Amino acid sequence: QKMVSRDHKLSMRKQCELLQLSRSRLYYQPVGESAENLRFMEIIDKQFLETPWYGSRQMARHMKRNNHQCGRHRVRRLMRLMRLVPIYQEPNTSKKHPHHKIWPYLLRNAAIDRPNQVWCADITYIPMPRGFLYLVAIMDWHSRKVLSWRLSNSMDADFCVEALKEALAKHGTPEIFNTDQGSQFTSGVWIDVLVDADIKISMDGKGAWRDNRMIERLWRSLKYECVYLNAFETGSEMRAGIGKWLTYYNSERPHSTHGILTPDEAYVSKTEPMRLAA
Repeated sequence: QKMVSRDHKLSMRKQCELLQLSRSRLYYQPVGESAENLRFMEIIDKQFLETPWYGSRQMARHMKRNNHQCGRHRVRRLMRLMRLVPIYQEPNTSKKHPHHKIWPYLLRNAAIDRPNQVWCADITYIPMPRGFLYLVAIMDWHSRKVLSWRLSNSMDADFCVEALKEALAKHGTPEIFNTDQGSQFTSGVWIDVLVDADIKISMDGKGAWRDNRMIERLWRSLKYECVYLNAFETGSEMRAGIGKWLTYYNSERPHSTHGILTPDEAYVSKTEPMRLAA
């Protein structure tokens, strides 16, 4: 990272391309907001984990009832910044890009019963004492195993693509990849990776929010059991803390979907025999 210079005649993007670095690795400093807005964002985030059907109007009422001077217009801006979209609306957890293709939803009434059948990805807001970061995770739908993840302080597609490539390199390819219609997941760089790997692309539409919420359980557990219990001061501290918790989640925490099996065990139990047979 010390080889990348802001004063170089080449752009930061070009320097990173030549050095085969992801720009997201350079930007672990949290995004800035006023101290008051950061406090409101954490309050809104915690409440949304409890009541994910709250839109900006209901959230503003909640803030007013609890004596927080945060009107609806500010609530709406902060919720958009945090990618919080109530479950009764079309689940576009980030703004659509007007020129990006939207792919059809492929999972309606589908029986998802094996690892690497469907993967999914989502992005969430991660609060810090002096700012916030974004976290993307790639998850195997059947086992609930987190296959890869990345932190970033920007919402471009680079850090999502980096996580996707790592998951593919480590775990092979799924049959279907499902996401929301956010601009990171409709971008050319993201779609190209999936198309090149011959993976079917599925995107949530109206009526599919229940599927989109599957990964929300991960975010809830991560925030209450890791993020909110620790005052991580820097991006590197946050990255280490999240990495430790996700290792615990994958390898030690049984998921209710699979009884006493952890996500690692549920993933390996059905993929390992196939690998040996091959």
